[in-house]
Amino acid sequence: MALSIGDKAPDFKLFNTEKNEVSLSDFKGKKVIIHFFPFAFTSVCTTQLCTMRDNFGHYEGLNAQVLGISIDTPFTLAKFKEENNYQFPLLSDFNKEVSKAFGAQYETFAMGLKGVAKRAAFVIDEEGFVKYAEVLENAGELPNFSAINEAVK
Repeated sequence: MALSIGDKAPDFKLFNTEKNEVSLSDFKGKKVIIHFFPFAFTSVCTTQLCTMRDNFGHYEGLNAQVLGISIDTPFTLAKFKEENNYQFPLLSDFNKEVSKAFGAQYETFAMGLKGVAKRAAFVIDEEGFVKYAEVLENAGELPNFSAINEAVK
């Protein structure tokens, strides 16, 4: 079951593209916008993250941190980040624990792949509570960026 508004977000530790461990608690005192996406280098996932990249200036001065999370390896995510000039961390949920904890994981995805992250967006407030939650069943859809921006204000 997906997290809902008002739930305490589960802390996690994942590796970023520089192979450093990052936890949600590292950002305590900041708003955190988490974007789960199924796979790097796919068209809708690229659109999702490029939209965040292109609107990154919106979050300046709002004490907010954007994070992208998928089940790809840190190495794949590093190439994806480099090719698309993302200025926010991409984190590897290779063991598929964080997407499951947030309720943003397909039991079975296309081609019978198990445990793929659903396309989802969460805004976590400065105290670690969910302020916005959107989990999409259809991987071809994009999250509501306007609603995310409103939740961060």
